[in-house]
Amino acid sequence: MTTTLLIYILVMAGVTYLIRVLPLALFKKKIESKFVKSFLYYVPYAVLGTMTFPAIFYSTGSLYSATAGLIVAILLAMKEKGLVTVAVFACAAVLLVETVLGYL
Repeated sequence: MTTTLLIYILVMAGVTYLIRVLPLALFKKKIESKFVKSFLYYVPYAVLGTMTFPAIFYSTGSLYSATAGLIVAILLAMKEKGLVTVAVFACAAVLLVETVLGYL
């Protein structure tokens, strides 16, 4: 059991190290291509969205409250409200919908 765990940790450390070192080893000069620059610029946002979006729907007691929180968050974000404001009102929307569903 301990040996297997250590192997898992070593493999993950190696993969993490390679991901961070390979770009430094492969790209020695400045990237000039606008396509590659724009691609690399948007990758973190795409990955963050891909990881966050499914978690939104499984984080509450029902799909309805998760959808309500998501809609409130999107609307407030589109109105350029701050992160704390968006988070508080999305949580409030989830709480409200969960409370209403609890009474039904």
